[in-house]
Amino acid sequence: MIIGTGKIYLSANWVHSLKEKRMVVKSIIDKVKHRYNISIAEVDSQDYHQSIVIGIACVSNDTRHANSSIQNVLDFIEQNTDASVENIEIEIL
Repeated sequence: MIIGTGKIYLSANWVHSLKEKRMVVKSIIDKVKHRYNISIAEVDSQDYHQSIVIGIACVSNDTRHANSSIQNVLDFIEQNTDASVENIEIEIL
């Protein structure tokens, strides 16, 4: 069993409240869930309104498939949000 995980750190400088941040995060998560069969959630910095950390995970029987799935989701998030990407972490276990 291969587990692929990824974390994407985003900065949303135009967000001025946690309510606005929740709308941005919910939009990203809903789009990803609709398009990909992957686990996704906001995993850190929930109390900071301009910082977004989203974690994703998948289970596979092939390392290349897990890596490809994680990378596709991260690319999709980058292309479908106005927030700027600060950092990306990928780990295949």
